[in-house]
Amino acid sequence: MALAYYKHLDSTSAFGVWKIEESADELYAQLQLNDGEKAHLETLNNGKRNLHWLSTRVLLRKMLNTDKYIDCQVDEHGKPYLVNFPHHISLSHSFDYAAVIISEDKPVGIDIELVKTKIEKVASKFLIDDELAFIDAEQKIEHLYVCWCAKEAIYKLQGKRSVSFKDNIRLNSFPYSPDGHFDAVLEVGSELTSYDVHYESFKDYMIGYVVGCRELVAS
Repeated sequence: MALAYYKHLDSTSAFGVWKIEESADELYAQLQLNDGEKAHLETLNNGKRNLHWLSTRVLLRKMLNTDKYIDCQVDEHGKPYLVNFPHHISLSHSFDYAAVIISEDKPVGIDIELVKTKIEKVASKFLIDDELAFIDAEQKIEHLYVCWCAKEAIYKLQGKRSVSFKDNIRLNSFPYSPDGHFDAVLEVGSELTSYDVHYESFKDYMIGYVVGCRELVAS
């Protein structure tokens, strides 16, 4: 695995992107896994699913810079968390890359996606009309991927499966550029949570991430 990109976001938060170049056996050899994790690996098909699971855990180990066993579990909603480290984490992967974001004191979310034209066909499934209206016609595919990655990152940070991209997450209008940030709001019941979403174009991929929330108000 080769480090493709690493970025400090603040004094306690960072994310990394790695290109997956090893075999499953090479990745496996870099990990300490308990019996439950080994059993879970057995349920994954050989190929990308296996490589993605292994590579995010190897990258997490590198980012935590530890030789200790990392007890990484998932809650009832599928959100990963660490038992024996204080960090908040979020994991993502797409084709040949894995991404991990960590923070010592704030919840985090990250998504990485290979940019493909097929997103145009499903845009109306995750964006409302007001959001579709600000999409740049000249950079439509890339702009749509920013929106998807933003909503996915927020979804991962908040960690509840009941949240809908289209019904609960709202993106403020923003012009497309290869990297930038904009405001978004998560509405669940009577609570509104505001986020500062950041994104970056990376090779043929798009990365979106959020660190913490900006405010919490009652509607």
